[in-house]
Amino acid sequence: MTQQVEIGRGKTGRRAYALDEIGLVPSRRTRDPEEVSISWQIDAYRFELPVVVAPMDSVVSPATAIEIGRLGGLAPLDLEGLWTRYEDPSPLLEECAVLDTEAATRRLQEIYAAPIQEDLIGRRIEEIRASGVTTAVRLSPQRTVQYHKAVIDAGVDIFVIRGTTVSAEHVSGRAEPLNLKQFIYELDVPVIVGGCATYTAALHLMRTGAAGVLVGFGGGASHTTRNVLGVAVPMATAISDVAAARRDYMDESGGRYVHVIADGGMGTSGDIAKAIACGADAVMVGSPLARASEAPGHGFHWGSEAHHPDLPRGRRVEFGTVGTLEQILHGPSSVADGSMNLMGALKRTMASTGYSDIKEFQRVEVVVAPTQR
Repeated sequence: MTQQVEIGRGKTGRRAYALDEIGLVPSRRTRDPEEVSISWQIDAYRFELPVVVAPMDSVVSPATAIEIGRLGGLAPLDLEGLWTRYEDPSPLLEECAVLDTEAATRRLQEIYAAPIQEDLIGRRIEEIRASGVTTAVRLSPQRTVQYHKAVIDAGVDIFVIRGTTVSAEHVSGRAEPLNLKQFIYELDVPVIVGGCATYTAALHLMRTGAAGVLVGFGGGASHTTRNVLGVAVPMATAISDVAAARRDYMDESGGRYVHVIADGGMGTSGDIAKAIACGADAVMVGSPLARASEAPGHGFHWGSEAHHPDLPRGRRVEFGTVGTLEQILHGPSSVADGSMNLMGALKRTMASTGYSDIKEFQRVEVVVAPTQR
């Protein structure tokens, strides 16, 4: 039963939970971590890791997209980032890593004011495709209509439509909004769309024909949406609500399964495990991989919200470097804070609680547990 808390005499609110407020409960059996499978599949594409890298310039370049693919994950390239605005953005990425904190937002706005070059869209996609990995790209809902043809013509495998909040019922008196249902119907590639954070919003997105739905507002560590807009839904509750929408949509649609991808707010291996336990099929993470030595941000992390021309809702955050992409995903780890060997930790969590694959692990018992630091 939903727990309503009185905010005041004129307003009640639902009690919601963040990932660090819950804990996982071991079952009566344990397993060998080597016998645990963490693979997942969306449409025709199978991945050995339930990891989709956040499409942020500080993490995903064509080179890192290829490396993540080889390591078993998926890394969509942001087609509204520096890689489609500049022939060679490397000097600008290096500059972003040395900017004074006070000047960072203004300079990011200036750098990202350069126009998107449509010919670079096809060239970046072809570069990733040529490596043989599954190729994915991201556009915002506002730019999807304008650039989607260049994306499809270049032969992308998976299309990600990602914004802070994406709905199937956007209302605008200024411009014709993106008709998600019609758009997805006319495409020949699977579409992942989001973010959303409620049962109803997720159900509407699932009805558009999306192959996957992003839960959350993205860019957890680098994003200030709660401070700027006051919008926030704790992730444990958001994921659980959207997983319930997936279940009900399966009944409604006669068995069509829409993948739930938790997006944002997962900085450690424990957060990833708890997100999947709440019902996610995979996670979209940025900050853990911004710490990689290959990351384009050189130890700094920022998303598209950080350079919005009118109302920035993100910031450039310094994380430093802890190891290679392979070490962060597969280990070995040299630290005890959950920032390395993310997938080894997930396997051990599943083994310790007695589950052999992702779908089984979504049934693990969860308790509300006070945060311990």
